[in-house]
Amino acid sequence: MDNRKSSHTIHQLQVHLVWITKYRYHVLGGEVQLRCRELIKQTCNSLDIQIIKGVVSKDHIHLHISYPPKLSVSDIVKRLKGRSAKLLLSEYPELKRRYWGGHLWGIGYGSWSIGNITEEMLIKYLEHHKDHPNSDENFILE
Repeated sequence: MDNRKSSHTIHQLQVHLVWITKYRYHVLGGEVQLRCRELIKQTCNSLDIQIIKGVVSKDHIHLHISYPPKLSVSDIVKRLKGRSAKLLLSEYPELKRRYWGGHLWGIGYGSWSIGNITEEMLIKYLEHHKDHPNSDENFILE
């Protein structure tokens, strides 16, 4: 994937996100599944988030996304889960009955960063700059 650019940044931030339905109930099927996918796409588009790959399963969501640096991962998840839950619960009475407390998604989420450099490459780079006159000894771990 190529670097993304905005007015003051060049970046390539990617993350793999996973979250589940409350109690892992299999409620994301058929029309609800299609609507959920549509809502996630809309929210991502409005936030300048590119979906690289994504899956809406019966009881969880997987997303591999590229996002701008102005957003935090926690904010992205909050907006995706919040908007989709609010609209799905209001549009599908069967979901509203099952989740009478108003919480479609389980608490929390999983996130894993995806990068272009390995830990070994980073360590080599930092070691190379270790003796640089502007290096800060407080940041060097040995």
